[in-house]
Amino acid sequence: MNTAQDNNIDSQLPLDGLGELISISRFYGADSRFVIAGGGNTSYKNAGKIWVKASGSALATITEEGFAVLNREKLNRMSEKTYSDNAAEREEEVKNDLADATLTKGKRPSVETSVHNAMDYAFVVHLHPTAVNGLMCARNAESGLRKLFGEKALYVEYTDPGYVLFKKVDDKIKEFRAKFGSEPQVIWLQNHGIFVAADTVEEIKNIYDGIITKLEQQTPELPKDTPDTFASEELDALTVLPALRSMLSADGLKTLKVRKNGLIKHFSGCEEEQGKISRPFTPDAIVYCKSNYIFLNGSKAEEIVSEAEKQISDFTEKLGYLPKVILIKGVGLAAVGDNAKQCDTILDVFEDAMKIAYLAKSFGGEHPMTQAQIDFIDNWEVENYRRSVAFGTSSGRAENKTIVVTGAAQGFGKGIARCLLKEGANIVVADLNEEMGRATADEFNKIAKSNRAVFVKTNVSEIPGVENLVRETVSNFGAIDCFISNAGVLRAGGLDDMTPENFDFVTKINYNAYFYCTKVASEIMKLQTKYAAAGYYADIIQINSKSGLRGSKANFAYAGGKFGGIGLTQSFALELAPFRIKVNSVCPGNFYEGPLWSDPGNGLFVQYLKAGKVPGAKTVEDVKEFYLSQVPMKKGCSPEDVTKGVLYLMEQCGETGQALPVTGGQVMLG
Repeated sequence: MNTAQDNNIDSQLPLDGLGELISISRFYGADSRFVIAGGGNTSYKNAGKIWVKASGSALATITEEGFAVLNREKLNRMSEKTYSDNAAEREEEVKNDLADATLTKGKRPSVETSVHNAMDYAFVVHLHPTAVNGLMCARNAESGLRKLFGEKALYVEYTDPGYVLFKKVDDKIKEFRAKFGSEPQVIWLQNHGIFVAADTVEEIKNIYDGIITKLEQQTPELPKDTPDTFASEELDALTVLPALRSMLSADGLKTLKVRKNGLIKHFSGCEEEQGKISRPFTPDAIVYCKSNYIFLNGSKAEEIVSEAEKQISDFTEKLGYLPKVILIKGVGLAAVGDNAKQCDTILDVFEDAMKIAYLAKSFGGEHPMTQAQIDFIDNWEVENYRRSVAFGTSSGRAENKTIVVTGAAQGFGKGIARCLLKEGANIVVADLNEEMGRATADEFNKIAKSNRAVFVKTNVSEIPGVENLVRETVSNFGAIDCFISNAGVLRAGGLDDMTPENFDFVTKINYNAYFYCTKVASEIMKLQTKYAAAGYYADIIQINSKSGLRGSKANFAYAGGKFGGIGLTQSFALELAPFRIKVNSVCPGNFYEGPLWSDPGNGLFVQYLKAGKVPGAKTVEDVKEFYLSQVPMKKGCSPEDVTKGVLYLMEQCGETGQALPVTGGQVMLG
């Protein structure tokens, strides 16, 4: 327990020192050449205290709250203490002593805190630069280091992280002092990374710049990334990923995300090259990607799916966990995550491993970790804690489902998509309006947890546009659990006013597009349900209207398309039921607050006033009051109301072909 004296050791950290620590942390944390997956750690120290990154904090966005503050006197005592010879007991004892030395309770300091404390400089920046690990994860790491950086380069052969590594580093520092009469500023760790220390952040930057420049002069340029890298042999992810995602989701929905570029093609296209990345190079790779991976090398989609079915079964039976990395010839690098955030991390970390293997060719070839080293990391409580903090969770009634919402850039579609995002779903914002669509996806990602939103520019009135939408969805998330056909338009007018052009326009979007979306999405869903567990159902849901249940005066183009939509729903439901694909419609009442009704220029209130649809109405308010008076519950329909209907339709498995009214009692089914 800390005493008052413990909390007043030395003066508070000067604001400029703290500011510099935060600044250099963010500088390197935001650069993927130095840091991926929120890794690395930084520190500042004075005579009595050390400020070090807390476990689970990300350097790229770190603030003062992201640092743990420790009592250096207690840390120094730890260096002289004798701990248990049993690895598990030792690490538990060390963890407890670190906690006792921590002044900011509730924050878990980096496991490498003692190494930071041992380096006799104000600032220490520990990173895992790809260029550095191209050398540190190579067979000739030590000799290559001496050749490039001289005999004063302090090299530490691989040692299990934690207290044992600290003691090894501490001994090496003492040897360095005795031999050279000075303090080492750079410590190179085999299969791990590098520590750089100095009394100013500018000096640290200069040291790193010199190291990276020299290393880049010795290594080859990575394979170029081009849009048509896979063009000559590309297999469509649509024909593979949905099946794999189902195979991997027997005990809960997984997210799959695929990435392709020149580097990935280099390794995915050659079994010999795959052997070079078949074992992890660093502890971080094990934390995020585990230590065993699947490589699929079939030349046709059917071969790959068949091969995957066997390999996934054998993998899980042998190892007791699901693969996180699947490299697929002609398709790319696929990450298997518990959520979308995890997929992004897995892709970044494993692609970095590919870069390391490629660069290591300059230093005698790759040098992966041994099985004993891998086992220590796999079972180490510290790394399991870091893994759980980094990956996070999202929860809700649609957790980890991937849901496409057309017309989601604004209005009802945006409101429904937002509600489903909050329920844990991955959301694909499909809309023709690129500016608003991108802004909506960005807005969603600011409030997402471990789920994600992406925007795909889509013209739902054309089959190719819908096909591209589905392809992008599968590439980002691996499947489509629910396709919500929401995009709709309205042109009010009676027989005397309606033009054939407006009639065709309304029908093309409200009726034809529903057919196009169902035709394309159902093909993917059939592949999913073929390989899915018995309880899995996919959903297609049309956002229809109360006008699809009851005629609408001077609005026949809209009502006719919506009536037709109910017919499509019932017919699609009959055809797709054998494939465990449910098809239903939700028929909302009026969303008076949305732009469809309230837009001051061309909203329905304005259109209906001009069309004389409401007898005696002289103002927009008259029209609004007229419609509200027809609703028994005296309220408009909101996106939240519709989302509850959508969630119900997804959760139940006893109904299909239904039209669910959400109208406040305005339309009641007999």
